[in-house]
Amino acid sequence: MNNSQTQTSAGRIIATLMIGFGLLAIGIAVLLIVDQRPTFASTQDFSAVPAEVNYPAPELNLTTLDGANATLSDYLGSVVLVNLWATWCPPCREEMPTLQTFYDKYRSQGFVLLAVDQGETTAQVNSFVDEFGLDLPVWLDPGNEAGVAFKTMNLPSSYVVDREGNVRLMWIGGISKKNLEKYVPDVIKE
Repeated sequence: MNNSQTQTSAGRIIATLMIGFGLLAIGIAVLLIVDQRPTFASTQDFSAVPAEVNYPAPELNLTTLDGANATLSDYLGSVVLVNLWATWCPPCREEMPTLQTFYDKYRSQGFVLLAVDQGETTAQVNSFVDEFGLDLPVWLDPGNEAGVAFKTMNLPSSYVVDREGNVRLMWIGGISKKNLEKYVPDVIKE
């Protein structure tokens, strides 16, 4: 092999290595870009954090699960968490036991949790209440009036109304025990 053939062979090896390293770098870059896709909270780890707001709560005139008329203004003087939900909504189902536990813990301190079902029948809601053993107040909203009043189409959505009737916290998405305990007791203590 002469000197010219050796140089050509070495050049081919270097070119092949450069192409290989280039392809490897492209592959790593693609993996890093693909790994930038959005991730979702697990069913056990809700990440929704409330927005702090301050505006008058809308008036709600709905019916309770047993057919009685009920209004949000009936609860002036209490701290009320209005939770908009539906039986078919997975995050609603996941958060409901947490909401019931929080309600049990704080109801003696003037806290009320109103679970306002959006658009379903009494039979569907009764089945859900029985399944989860709920004893918190459940309201029926077959016309989705609460969603319109609070200007949301998202489920679950929750609103904490202070004792004077002002919305102070707003959640869009599921609520964790950690975030309930972090934000709501301060409003209850006021």
